[in-house]
Amino acid sequence: MERSGFVDRPDYRVDIMARRNRVTVSIGDDVLADSQRCLLVDEQDHGLVFYFPPEDVRLDLFVPDARTTRCPFKGSATYRKYTGPQGNVLIWTYEEPYPEVARLAGYVAFFQDAVQVRVGVANPAVSGR
Repeated sequence: MERSGFVDRPDYRVDIMARRNRVTVSIGDDVLADSQRCLLVDEQDHGLVFYFPPEDVRLDLFVPDARTTRCPFKGSATYRKYTGPQGNVLIWTYEEPYPEVARLAGYVAFFQDAVQVRVGVANPAVSGR
Protein backbone atom coordinates (compact mmCIF):
# COMPACT_ATOMS: atom_id res chain seq x y z
CA MET A 1 0.00 0.00 0.00
CA GLU A 2 1.25 3.44 -0.86
CA ARG A 3 1.87 6.02 1.81
CA SER A 4 -1.11 7.98 3.11
CA GLY A 5 -1.28 11.71 2.42
CA PHE A 6 -1.99 12.20 6.12
CA VAL A 7 1.71 11.61 6.80
CA ASP A 8 2.58 14.90 5.09
CA ARG A 9 -0.72 16.68 5.83
CA PRO A 10 -1.91 15.56 9.29
CA ASP A 11 -4.21 18.62 9.38
CA TYR A 12 -6.16 17.52 6.27
CA ARG A 13 -9.81 16.80 7.12
CA VAL A 14 -11.87 13.84 5.96
CA ASP A 15 -14.79 13.69 8.38
CA ILE A 16 -16.95 10.57 8.25
CA MET A 17 -20.36 10.74 9.90
CA ALA A 18 -22.93 7.96 10.14
CA ARG A 19 -26.42 9.13 9.21
CA ARG A 20 -29.90 7.65 9.80
CA ASN A 21 -31.63 9.66 7.07
CA ARG A 22 -33.10 7.65 4.24
CA VAL A 23 -30.94 8.36 1.20
CA THR A 24 -31.88 7.13 -2.27
CA VAL A 25 -30.06 7.29 -5.58
CA SER A 26 -31.78 6.90 -8.92
CA ILE A 27 -31.20 7.30 -12.60
CA GLY A 28 -34.32 7.47 -14.73
CA ASP A 29 -36.75 4.90 -13.32
CA ASP A 30 -34.03 2.74 -11.75
CA VAL A 31 -33.47 3.06 -8.00
CA LEU A 32 -29.78 2.27 -7.64
CA ALA A 33 -29.46 2.58 -3.86
CA ASP A 34 -31.73 2.99 -0.85
CA SER A 35 -30.31 3.17 2.65
CA GLN A 36 -30.72 4.49 6.18
CA ARG A 37 -27.14 3.48 7.01
CA CYS A 38 -25.05 5.82 4.87
CA LEU A 39 -21.80 7.45 5.79
CA LEU A 40 -21.63 11.14 4.97
CA VAL A 41 -18.11 12.18 4.00
CA ASP A 42 -17.15 15.82 4.35
CA GLU A 43 -13.68 16.09 2.84
CA GLN A 44 -11.70 19.31 2.85
CA ASP A 45 -11.76 20.94 -0.61
CA HIS A 46 -14.53 18.55 -1.82
CA GLY A 47 -18.30 18.43 -1.80
CA LEU A 48 -20.30 16.23 0.54
CA VAL A 49 -20.57 12.59 -0.57
CA PHE A 50 -22.82 9.81 0.73
CA TYR A 51 -21.22 6.37 0.88
CA PHE A 52 -23.65 3.43 0.91
CA PRO A 53 -23.24 0.00 2.46
CA PRO A 54 -22.92 -2.41 -0.50
CA GLU A 55 -25.98 -4.39 0.67
CA ASP A 56 -28.10 -1.29 0.02
CA VAL A 57 -26.88 -0.79 -3.56
CA ARG A 58 -28.25 -2.58 -6.62
CA LEU A 59 -24.82 -3.93 -7.60
CA ASP A 60 -26.54 -6.31 -10.04
CA LEU A 61 -27.04 -3.22 -12.26
CA PHE A 62 -23.27 -2.63 -12.51
CA VAL A 63 -20.21 -4.29 -14.02
CA PRO A 64 -16.58 -3.68 -13.03
CA ASP A 65 -14.66 -1.07 -14.99
CA ALA A 66 -10.91 -1.24 -15.57
CA ARG A 67 -10.41 2.33 -14.31
CA THR A 68 -8.64 2.87 -11.00
CA THR A 69 -7.47 6.04 -9.30
CA ARG A 70 -5.61 6.91 -6.12
CA CYS A 71 -6.68 9.53 -3.62
CA PRO A 72 -3.78 10.55 -1.39
CA PHE A 73 -6.12 10.60 1.63
CA LYS A 74 -8.45 7.67 0.98
CA GLY A 75 -6.43 5.18 -1.10
CA SER A 76 -7.04 3.30 -4.36
CA ALA A 77 -10.55 3.45 -5.81
CA THR A 78 -12.15 0.96 -8.15
CA TYR A 79 -15.11 1.79 -10.38
CA ARG A 80 -18.22 0.15 -11.81
CA LYS A 81 -20.21 0.94 -14.89
CA TYR A 82 -24.01 1.10 -15.00
CA THR A 83 -25.54 -1.54 -17.29
CA GLY A 84 -28.47 0.72 -18.21
CA PRO A 85 -28.82 2.66 -21.46
CA GLN A 86 -26.17 5.28 -20.67
CA GLY A 87 -23.53 2.73 -19.65
CA ASN A 88 -21.59 5.34 -17.67
CA VAL A 89 -19.22 4.75 -14.79
CA LEU A 90 -21.39 5.82 -11.86
CA ILE A 91 -19.88 4.33 -8.72
CA TRP A 92 -16.59 3.91 -6.93
CA THR A 93 -15.39 2.17 -3.82
CA TYR A 94 -12.31 1.97 -1.64
CA GLU A 95 -11.85 -1.71 -0.80
CA GLU A 96 -8.74 -1.11 1.31
CA PRO A 97 -8.71 2.56 2.33
CA TYR A 98 -5.99 4.10 4.45
CA PRO A 99 -6.34 3.48 8.21
CA GLU A 100 -7.44 7.07 8.84
CA VAL A 101 -10.61 6.45 6.79
CA ALA A 102 -10.99 2.69 7.36
CA ARG A 103 -14.76 3.07 7.90
CA LEU A 104 -15.15 3.58 4.13
CA ALA A 105 -13.96 0.04 3.30
CA GLY A 106 -16.34 -1.52 0.79
CA TYR A 107 -18.84 1.34 0.89
CA VAL A 108 -20.13 2.62 -2.46
CA ALA A 109 -20.25 6.25 -3.63
CA PHE A 110 -22.01 7.72 -6.68
CA PHE A 111 -21.03 10.46 -9.09
CA GLN A 112 -23.66 12.95 -7.99
CA ASP A 113 -23.65 14.87 -11.26
CA ALA A 114 -24.88 11.74 -13.08
CA VAL A 115 -27.60 10.51 -10.70
CA GLN A 116 -30.35 11.94 -8.55
CA VAL A 117 -29.66 11.82 -4.80
CA ARG A 118 -32.55 12.32 -2.42
CA VAL A 119 -32.13 12.79 1.31
CA GLY A 120 -35.20 12.02 3.40
CA VAL A 121 -35.95 12.10 7.09
CA ALA A 122 -34.41 9.86 9.71
CA ASN A 123 -36.52 7.10 11.19
CA PRO A 124 -37.52 7.86 13.83
CA ALA A 125 -37.47 11.49 12.83
CA VAL A 126 -36.02 14.06 15.20
CA SER A 127 -38.65 16.60 16.03
CA GLY A 128 -38.57 19.82 17.98
CA ARG A 129 -42.25 19.51 18.87
